[in-house]
Amino acid sequence: MAIPKAVKITKHGVELISSVDRCKYLLVELERAALKETGKLIRRRGLDAMRKLPGLRRGKRPPRNLQYWVRRRETDLQVGLKHETWYGVDQELGTKNQPKRGILRNATYNNIDDIRRIQGQYLSAIEDENRALGLIDEAEEVGDDDSPRT
Repeated sequence: MAIPKAVKITKHGVELISSVDRCKYLLVELERAALKETGKLIRRRGLDAMRKLPGLRRGKRPPRNLQYWVRRRETDLQVGLKHETWYGVDQELGTKNQPKRGILRNATYNNIDDIRRIQGQYLSAIEDENRALGLIDEAEEVGDDDSPRT
């Protein structure tokens, strides 16, 4: 979706300029961009924790089961593990035969300060429209091993 233009209304010789739609757009897109960066951070820290687990040989690629999704309609972030995969849900929550490792939970709780910093960086851009437009990337994104690392 392109950035809405300001609406100009002339009434009784007075010109009114409304930028409400433009502001709404910028708020939603900045929120989505902040959630995307947060998802990348949590995924990266989770993968770092997975690499340290026993069973992953040196030089072997990490598992592809850790992903994040930023949904457009609800404007929310979901970070999760694919179902029935190596180091999946059984190791996150624990089972009778598998100890609880809490990789995603720890990756989130241990990085709350970084998450707040990322969110603050994007949401403080509301004050400067040009800076906000530079931070917004409208592409849909699902983060997995095939996406480029930043």
